[in-house]
Amino acid sequence: MKFLHTMLRVRDIDKSIEFFALLKLEEVHRFEHVSGRFTLIFLRDQGKTFELEMTCNWDQKENYTIGDNFGHLAFSVDNIYDTCHIFKEYGAIVSVPPRDGVMAFIKSPDGISIELLQKGSALKFNEFWHNQPNIGTW
Repeated sequence: MKFLHTMLRVRDIDKSIEFFALLKLEEVHRFEHVSGRFTLIFLRDQGKTFELEMTCNWDQKENYTIGDNFGHLAFSVDNIYDTCHIFKEYGAIVSVPPRDGVMAFIKSPDGISIELLQKGSALKFNEFWHNQPNIGTW
């Protein structure tokens, strides 16, 4: 068995691609399904270990809700503090700051929880992130 991809429904393709590019995911395929009125976009990590499929339904007007059967996506990062600063500057919600130097949660433009995990050992204490409040839920 081989894991192929995870699919997320998105409303704004460009905004979502821009967001996931911060996690070093690049678009590798795009399929426009005119009769079905949707677009499929596949993003791949630089190590080519997995793909993220984004589905954009053209006629979707309201925001999607996250079902009880979906938890989060997880990415390992070289420096969790720097990565969270990049997303904070981008305007993303850092819902659980990296207080412990190991783990944090951010939200995608569609409200999808993304867990960031520090590669290797925990980073040293960082006062800025230690004092940041949790925003919303994971």
